[in-house]
Amino acid sequence: MGSSTECERGRFFTWEEVQKHCTRSDRWLVIHRKVYDISEFSKRHPGGARVIGHYAGQDATDPFIAFHVDKSLVSKYLKSLLIGELAPDQPSLESWKSAQGGWLQHDFGHLSVFSKSKWNHLVHKFIIGHLKGAPASWWNHLHFQHHAKPNCFRKDPDINMHPIFFVLGKKLSVEVGKQKKKYMPYQYQHKYFFLIGPPALLPLYFQWYIFYFAVQRRQWVDLAWMVSFYIRISLTYIPLLGIQGFLMMFFLVRFVESNWFVWVTQMNHIPMMIDHDQKEDWLTMQLHATCNVHQSFFNDWFTGHLNFQIEHHLFPTMPRHNFHKVAPLVRSLCAKHGLEYQSKPLFTAFADIVHSLKDSGELWLDAYLHK
Repeated sequence: MGSSTECERGRFFTWEEVQKHCTRSDRWLVIHRKVYDISEFSKRHPGGARVIGHYAGQDATDPFIAFHVDKSLVSKYLKSLLIGELAPDQPSLESWKSAQGGWLQHDFGHLSVFSKSKWNHLVHKFIIGHLKGAPASWWNHLHFQHHAKPNCFRKDPDINMHPIFFVLGKKLSVEVGKQKKKYMPYQYQHKYFFLIGPPALLPLYFQWYIFYFAVQRRQWVDLAWMVSFYIRISLTYIPLLGIQGFLMMFFLVRFVESNWFVWVTQMNHIPMMIDHDQKEDWLTMQLHATCNVHQSFFNDWFTGHLNFQIEHHLFPTMPRHNFHKVAPLVRSLCAKHGLEYQSKPLFTAFADIVHSLKDSGELWLDAYLHK
């Protein structure tokens, strides 16, 4: 490296050098100012190549702390990947260390129930596979990316509906309009959201895609758990309801579950900033992409404590019953550093989804017609 310097302890790098290594075949990242070459390791990363690859060329200290329960164990694997460290004159970008610290499977998927990761993984496979009929590997693949880079276009799979079905975010909507792209009549997306959004996600899309995912990625254990779910519910309900009654009940449950799931999960994100990756620090990125819903007994139960979305994103392995305890600390930290901490009533959060879709649709239309 031309601008890197050698010292007795190893090799020093500048941020400019590190940021060059952000391609699929060449990936570096920084953790605690140490520089690691993860080009080959990313393919074997237990959380998936994409979730770690989203931080290629960036400081991954905060997500490393947030996602890993047994940090001493993980650190052993990092030793062989170490290639140097940041030069002394290079700034640290891990700016908010002081901020670090369906819903049942979500808890186990986040490793927030048992102290041992293997038990969380095992019970997660049972609950999401045998009790819900979905592959744990699929959930991990999508959800870990979402937490690593929430609302970042092409990095957060939760916003992959942009721009095929919806245009999302002010900047991205204008961008699509300027490019004269029109896959849907986006100016009406706040209306057709009620048809192809909450009602259709689980019964019409996830229902077939989860099987494709498990087979395409050869997740045979997950597929076996899924098959056990369908065998169990078939043997339980077909003798009682008949095949037609069973199918009607099954898709009715999926329909109700889909509406519940979409409204709860999207109320914290769709109204927030959606853009390309701005490479913000951990705290700022999460606050720009998430908001809370006021605490109440009903809200806590109805959302599985995901009304504390800010705390959940900052501390993804924290047990959800502790979110309300850390929330005042997070709020005071935000006030100290001038960061907006948003919390709103439940139905306001629901309405904000529709309002934000209407606003982004209008921004797209204006750019499409006039720019």
